[in-house]
Order: sequence, then structure tokens, then C-alpha cells
Amino acid sequence: MTSDALPEHDPRFDSVDAVRDRLRSVDYLSDEGIAGIVYLADRLGKPILVEGPAGTGKTQLAKSVAEITGARLIRLQCYEGLDESKALYEWNYKKQLLRIQASRNEADSASWDDIEDDIFSDEFLLTRPLLEAIRAEDPVVLLIDEVDRVEVETEALLLEILSDYQVSIPELGTITARQIPLVFLTSNNTRELSEALKRRCLYLHVDYPDMEREKEIVLTKVPGVSETLADEIARIVRSIRQLELKKSPSVSETIDWARTLVLLGVDHVDTETAVATTNILLKYQSDIAKATKELTAEPAGVKRPGAPGAPAR
Repeated sequence: MTSDALPEHDPRFDSVDAVRDRLRSVDYLSDEGIAGIVYLADRLGKPILVEGPAGTGKTQLAKSVAEITGARLIRLQCYEGLDESKALYEWNYKKQLLRIQASRNEADSASWDDIEDDIFSDEFLLTRPLLEAIRAEDPVVLLIDEVDRVEVETEALLLEILSDYQVSIPELGTITARQIPLVFLTSNNTRELSEALKRRCLYLHVDYPDMEREKEIVLTKVPGVSETLADEIARIVRSIRQLELKKSPSVSETIDWARTLVLLGVDHVDTETAVATTNILLKYQSDIAKATKELTAEPAGVKRPGAPGAPAR
């Protein structure tokens, strides 16, 4: 089956606004660009390549879309050395050997052709995430996470699936999707992806949120946080991200920091508190040292003890 004859499917979303509202209902605050791409991917039956810095909500987007559509999430976590046997399928060699031995014991007249047809059947096939998504009869969201971690050669495994939603297995033939899954590929830009892979996808870049949106995320995700505290947190994180760091604070680390401050009973972030808790935001000592220097030299959004909060730069 080619991409011109994909399985028909009922639209999951009525409009871009419906995508945004439904994502908000599961506490994922999307903008017009994110909601628009998800809507188009559903209507066009195309995968989404989501690129951007680590920790900006790329993986969570796929999880949230699965939640709002009631679909099963199938996740392939990519890593260096990932191959067909872990991503697509492999044969259960131990079971095949046992079956061959049993066939020989049961009937000496059994031909090799008969045995071969038997051992290369569904009974002996071990499905991996990509094939599982293609064969699924129920609605699924396929998340291919951190695709930039695999070698260029491994990307070839994805091309047939992403364009035609089918898998070719030499012993069984071509297996075509029974329904079109929503597919999300995430990348942290650690290497350039192939043009062949990019051509098959809609493209979405997810960057760190602006200050107001991050404040809204904190208010949505952290119970008990005040609007004033959320504002200070967003301002300080924005200031820290402007530094030359090995790894800037992710949105999830911002949320962790906000939860920490609430647990500590902090109403306003002063310099001492900010410095004492930077290890929640930053995970490299050199980054912590830079942030500490910034916070103690010229606080941005930090309230010094007994002083009004400083405005953002």
C-alpha cells in the first residue's frame, strides 16, 4: 500500500481551537503553532517531527495527545546502537529451534518446506514498538523519542513506516497499517537528521516558553503556588537561561523548583533562597557557579531580604 492509498480514518479533532482546548484540559498549554501542527497531522495522516532543546515538552506533547484522544501510547526510546531487532521485530530463535527439533521427532517425513512455513509465522514473531503500532487495531499514538540519538543508517528503518505506514518482512510479506497512528518523532538537535526523514514529516520547533507562558505553566502544574511566586520563578529562570550554560533549565526543572519552593514555604524568592536551591534547576557545578554569581551580583526578579523584588531585565 502506498501513501496515496492510506487507510481512511475519522478525524480526531474538529479544529485547531479544539486541539488547544483539549490539550489545556490535561494541563498541556499549547500555542497556536503546536495546536495547528497536531490538527494538520491528524487530517493529513502525516508524522510530526518535533525539534527543540531538551526539556521543552516535546515528549509530553505526544503523551498529552494520547491522553486526550484515548489512544494507547507506544513508545520507542532511541539510543545509539538501536537496530531492527529492538525497534521493529525479530524472530524467536529459541522457540524456532525447539519447534524444528519437535518436528523431527514427531515425523521423520516432515519436509523442510513445511517446517520453514511453520517457524516463520506469527507464532514465532516478536513484535517491537514500530511493528506493534502498525499492527494495532485500536487507536495508538506512536512516540519515537530522541530520534537524533540513532545512527543515520538506522533512520532507514523508519522511512517505509513514516511514508506508507507499512512494514516489509521478507518471510511474511508486507504488513500494512489497519489504522493510521498519530506519530511523533522528537529530536534534541544533537545531530542533523536526514532529508529523507524530514520530507516525510510535518515540522514543529518547540523552544523554551516565554516568561508569561512559563508563569502560566507553573500556575497550572504546581498546586499552592501563588501568582507572585510563579512570576518570580519565571523571571529568575529566564535570567538564568540567558547565561552560557552546559544545560539550561528545562520546563520540568522549573516545575520541580516551584514545587520545592512551595514545600519550603517560600512566598517570595530572595537571593539566599535562590542560591541555596539552584541545584534543583541546574545539574552541572560549573552552571551552578555561573548562576550563583549572576544571582548574587545583579538579581533579576529576585527579592533580596527586606527589599522589593527586582524587575526583569
